[in-house]
This record gives sequence, structure tokens and C-alpha cells, in this order.
Amino acid sequence: YARGEARNQAIRDTLEPLAPGERPRAVAAAAVIAALLGLLNLAFLVAGYEVRGEQPAVPGVLLLSALLLAAAIGMWQLQYWAILGFQALLGISFAIALLSLLLYATDLRGIAVCIFILLSAGALFWKLVRVMARIQMPERPRRGAAP
Repeated sequence: YARGEARNQAIRDTLEPLAPGERPRAVAAAAVIAALLGLLNLAFLVAGYEVRGEQPAVPGVLLLSALLLAAAIGMWQLQYWAILGFQALLGISFAIALLSLLLYATDLRGIAVCIFILLSAGALFWKLVRVMARIQMPERPRRGAAP
């Protein structure tokens, strides 16, 4: 346990808190993706898009769109809760894509979609972990800055 905690502390020591006005690329990308997905869900609902020949449940689409848009706004403002919530959605998407790949992907298109979701959701999730650690950090002088 002591070696693991020493390694964790060494990693924490390499992190620097976010500078005022700094917005990491991973957070900006996640905010844009969340906003686009929220708006696309609404656009598909208004256009009458059908899923497997049926209209999607309107309250569900509205709820998901509201969650994605709220997450986008919160992430843009570097709110920890928004990044954590979006990571939860990424994790759920990853799990669903993995199960779909194992159980339902029967053609090349389905396999390609599942693999794309696995790679993109997994990569973005991983990038956001470090950002969340930097957001949580207490204020301390930046390396190389005068105390």
C-alpha cells in the first residue's frame, strides 16, 4: 500500500492547477461534443426521425438533450460536476457500445460504429480524468513562478 500511495503522490506532484482562464482542449472538445449531440437529438426529434420504425419517446429525448446541453455549459465553465456527469455518460456509452459489439453487431457498418464509439468515448474519458484532477487541486504557486 505504501508504494502505491507513494506513486500516487508522485503523480499528484506533477500536476499543476489550472491557470486563470485556462481551458484544456479535452474539456473544450467534450463541451462542443455534448452541445452538438444535445442539439442533434432535438433536431432529429423535430424532423420526425424514426428509430427502428418508431418515434422515440419525446420526454426521453428532451431529458437527454437537456442533460447534454447542461453538461456542455457546465464543462465550458469548468464545473467539476459537469465533467464528472459527462464522464458517466461516456462510460455508459462505452459499455453499451461494447455490449452491442459483442451481441448485436452483425455487419461491417455496425462493427465500425461500435468500434468508433469505443475508441472515441474511451479516449475522451481518459483525457478528462487528468483535467478533473487539475480542477480539484488546491491553489499553489505554479512551477517556475515567483512565490
